[in-house]
Amino acid sequence: MRKGITLFLLGGFAYGLIEVCFRGYSHWSMVIAGGISFLVFSLIAKTELPMLYKCILGSLTVTAIELIIGLILNVWLGQAVWDYSKIHFNFLGQICLLYSVLWGFISLAAIPLAAAASNFIEKGRA
Repeated sequence: MRKGITLFLLGGFAYGLIEVCFRGYSHWSMVIAGGISFLVFSLIAKTELPMLYKCILGSLTVTAIELIIGLILNVWLGQAVWDYSKIHFNFLGQICLLYSVLWGFISLAAIPLAAAASNFIEKGRA
């Protein structure tokens, strides 16, 4: 339980920080997206897949989470947290190919970091 909460908080903080660095601001929902993503990254890291496939899974994970959160917040609740409708190859303005590819590259670092954090926590150092 402690491991899961710690990974969730690390991922949530990191995702929010990435957004602030690139967009200048973030939203509380991105902490949730980042936390869930980092938990999944720690599971992806344990697979014996080649890193390319792990990065593809990482990208698909974040993209799916963003789609779900976007549909709930932006489409159903009308909160207008983000809108990718002006970016080519978007789906309902909630996800787009450009950011999916970027998340694939971010996964190159995030998946090994999730594995290292998970191992660190398991050894009782956190």
